[in-house]
Amino acid sequence: MDLKKITTDQAPVPAGHYSQAVVYQGLVYVSGQLPLDPVSGTLVSADLEEQVRQTIRNVEAILHAAGSDLAYVLKTHIYIADVRYWPEVNRVYAAYFRDHKPARAVIPCGELHYGALLEMDVIAAMGPEVAGM
Repeated sequence: MDLKKITTDQAPVPAGHYSQAVVYQGLVYVSGQLPLDPVSGTLVSADLEEQVRQTIRNVEAILHAAGSDLAYVLKTHIYIADVRYWPEVNRVYAAYFRDHKPARAVIPCGELHYGALLEMDVIAAMGPEVAGM
């Protein structure tokens, strides 16, 4: 099996036994990302909008390290601490993804690690320059 583990210092270092992402057969599987600052490893803010932005920036940094981009995201899972966060999360998410609308699940799940208000993982295709498309 030809798995490639992805690591970048532009996203938070994993705190457990997992990779930031794994690439397999032209797909990038990004582990759940929290709104942590990549340098300090701490929660960026209590503000929901800033947490959404940082989480997406962390995902994007990992995708770039893998040779992909938000434009190639196929599926997202967004775990939110409270269903009332859905409209704001959706608004900020839409600003990043613009016309691109990956398949998505938003899952209200209660308390998240470090008091984060959301966590996001994605599956993306490799960029055409990397995948030979």
